[in-house]
Amino acid sequence: MIKNIIFDFGDVFINLDKAGAIQNALDVFNADALPEDLIAINTLYEQGLLDTEEFLEFYLENFPKLTADEIINTWNFILKDFPQKRLEFIQQLAADKKYKLILLSNTNELHIDWIKENISFYEDFKKCFDPFYLSHEIQLRKPNANIYEFVLNENNLKAEESLFIDDTLENTEAAKKLGIHVWNIDETNEDIIDLFTIKKDLF
Repeated sequence: MIKNIIFDFGDVFINLDKAGAIQNALDVFNADALPEDLIAINTLYEQGLLDTEEFLEFYLENFPKLTADEIINTWNFILKDFPQKRLEFIQQLAADKKYKLILLSNTNELHIDWIKENISFYEDFKKCFDPFYLSHEIQLRKPNANIYEFVLNENNLKAEESLFIDDTLENTEAAKKLGIHVWNIDETNEDIIDLFTIKKDLF
């Protein structure tokens, strides 16, 4: 029986434009593909192993024609809207107190700053979870096994009583290997508000 639900953030609650963000970055950086060193820096930043100042310094050194604001706007291009119905869904779930609700997101300071400024109900959303884990704050990142082990151990959870929901197959496959139930949500035709219909076999 499921007692704990672990949610991703992007493309589960807030909509993302991953393809658009990559194409926009390629246009801004005048590149055909993202260089390996950029991908590595992005990963370090998301894991909290670089601070925002160091992250921006790297981009400014490598793209001297760009301003810090242009880099930040390019970085945040991926972030879109957060439908009200999803807030209402998680608020009702929190009010019911039937499950331990955990947020587990690969994210970074610039993205969270944008969300705080542009999503008026961010703090109300955050209050629905106990705890609320962001990769750059805990310095762990999906799909590494240690991030799931951290969540299980910190909260004294049993893997078989836990459901992890994420839009990235690599992330859900990693959690599944630890015995956690998973839903690799397809954000193009599934919505988190339909959790108890789509995954009714688990509840």
